[in-house]
Amino acid sequence: MNFKRYLPSARVLRTGSAVVLIAALAACSGTPRPKPVELPANVAVMGVRQAWTLRIPAVNFPLSTQVSGDNVAVASSDGTVVVIDSRAGQEVWRANVGAPLVAGVGSDGTLVAVITANNELVALQGGKVLWRQRLSAQAFTQPLVAGRRVFVQTADRTMSAWDGQTGRRLWSQQRNAENLVLKKPGVLLAVADTLVVGVGGRLVGINPANGTSRWEAPIAAPRGTNDVERLVDLTGTASRVGDSVCARAYSASVGCVDTARGALVWTKPAAGADGVGGDDRFVYGTEDNGTVVAWRRADGERAWQQADLLKYHVLTAPLAVGRSLIIGDATGQLHFLSRDDGSALNRLTPDGSPIAATPVISGNTVVVVTRNGGVFGYRPE
Repeated sequence: MNFKRYLPSARVLRTGSAVVLIAALAACSGTPRPKPVELPANVAVMGVRQAWTLRIPAVNFPLSTQVSGDNVAVASSDGTVVVIDSRAGQEVWRANVGAPLVAGVGSDGTLVAVITANNELVALQGGKVLWRQRLSAQAFTQPLVAGRRVFVQTADRTMSAWDGQTGRRLWSQQRNAENLVLKKPGVLLAVADTLVVGVGGRLVGINPANGTSRWEAPIAAPRGTNDVERLVDLTGTASRVGDSVCARAYSASVGCVDTARGALVWTKPAAGADGVGGDDRFVYGTEDNGTVVAWRRADGERAWQQADLLKYHVLTAPLAVGRSLIIGDATGQLHFLSRDDGSALNRLTPDGSPIAATPVISGNTVVVVTRNGGVFGYRPE
């Protein structure tokens, strides 16, 4: 695949002696993207009820919505951060950090963390800014809040930990950075007593006490003849079931790692740009051409694929809930597909603007955020 265009232009970030180029890839070739296929008439095989709706300002950055118990934390491009009680659809608190956001939201239910376009890590609690700290470089992956600490990965491959209450930096570790880093959210989650982080095409297990590596497992290896073609950053949401963590390498592959052993279980070629969802049977993903795929979690073999229904639609990663997969698209549609075979179960249009983030589940409520700032709570059968 030849990448010929960047959006916006690459920026050079200097941090000490490190130079990192950041590029958002706008297209895989110079040819226009095919027009999405026309959707068939909706036949609602499964009922879905809208429970509530709220408004926030527009969302024009890669939002990662965070669930903590019955609370959901969301944010908008202008720096607004809102915590919502998903049971009633009521705001718990709302605040503004005073600067546009490029990454967020991380939360443990008490502390909320976001990252601004000014390279500031901002922590909030109870609707008030608790502290701010300057980062070494831009960051596009949402912070992880866990164990009374905030963990951040910046684009120069620096991993850092910050005290959740004081903002004091606890440690910082920098790894070798590629010449180009994808300007998309990456993988950062906690599994037992290990931080699991995407570094290039690898999942890396990190000791949260000091930032040292415990293990590395390759989901994809760089390929191609130039730095652009060799981009295989892990991107988007990961799927965790126990010690099994599955992730996507950008336009290269999908794979699963046993984090207890730090060992790769399987990896399979895949041509998508967003993360994956999953359950104990399957790992689900959406491809660049609108195909929805289910890989068997145990061995990576394809269980099924839905290639025609959403062909050429730009899709979010899937959320697996009950008997359905829930997927948003850039035309503003929310699709409910069968987890067993990918067949259509229902389709909704929240407010007509593109779905801004992978849907999340909080209690019995599916929470969806749109580019226009609509936040919707749905309850499927």
